[in-house]
Amino acid sequence: MGSIGTTEAIVVLITCGSGDEASTVAGALLERRLVACVNRVTGVQSEFWWKGARDRAEEVLLIAKTHRELWPRVLACVWEHHTYQVFEAIALPIIEGNPDYLEWIRETTIDAPSS
Repeated sequence: MGSIGTTEAIVVLITCGSGDEASTVAGALLERRLVACVNRVTGVQSEFWWKGARDRAEEVLLIAKTHRELWPRVLACVWEHHTYQVFEAIALPIIEGNPDYLEWIRETTIDAPSS
């Protein structure tokens, strides 16, 4: 049930460098109705390669639920509000889910009245 009609529900993972940045990004996505819900996970310990060296950072992970057809607009919105030069924003398909929840995502985003 990952798809409703022809629209595929997705989960978008976005890492942010601070709680303030996470609030700004999440708020912009919700205000524009590009996502139905954003979960915020604080205290994420990330280790990564950056400019040829290993690095680490404490980040905030946003877990947003939306639809694949909104992905380009979601990514553009994150670009507007994110401070990292290269940020994580990846979309994963929802393979199965509570049909009522998936329908709620659709109604809240794609079928939402224009503001």
